[in-house]
Amino acid sequence: MDRIYLQLFLTFLKIGAFTFGGGWAMISIIEREIVDKHHWISREEFLDLLAISQSMPGILAVNISVSIGDKLRGFKGSAVAALGTILPSFLIILAIAIFLTPDIIKNNPVVSKIFMGIRPCVVALIIAPVITSAKAAKISWKTVWIPVLVAGLIYIGWNPIVFIVLGGLCGYLWLSHRQKQLVGRKLTEKERKEDGR
Repeated sequence: MDRIYLQLFLTFLKIGAFTFGGGWAMISIIEREIVDKHHWISREEFLDLLAISQSMPGILAVNISVSIGDKLRGFKGSAVAALGTILPSFLIILAIAIFLTPDIIKNNPVVSKIFMGIRPCVVALIIAPVITSAKAAKISWKTVWIPVLVAGLIYIGWNPIVFIVLGGLCGYLWLSHRQKQLVGRKLTEKERKEDGR
């Protein structure tokens, strides 16, 4: 059996088992594992993958694991990576359902203190990928107003899908404009060379 399957499974098993706070809290751990440690994709590819995974329906970590698995080993890689991500949560929820009742969790001071301690860490885990994503996206002081404005509008109730569609459309139009500029420059340079003859 190809060793990459075991690496995929164990990597995403670790991500699924030791991340609290949902998808955004997982991003810094996922990035460290798949970009920095295993070098399966570049940081720029990770940023693109993150944007695609966030815009797709489903759980962010599972979407990313499926994409990475598919890139490395096709459908089998996707299945192995997704299983690694989902398995820890499934087993933990199963154990809670079997052994603990909601009253025990709610009234247990030890459990309450554990969750109180986890909350600030979750906030830090969410902020860290925001900073690294901003660096990878080359957001400068001139463009920082865009994510700030979008975050503010989403916070007050605007639909995130609107911004995903607008972002994709603006990116397409901007790249088309840049390509036309490059073609225009090449033609101008070619004309100058021909006139010089």
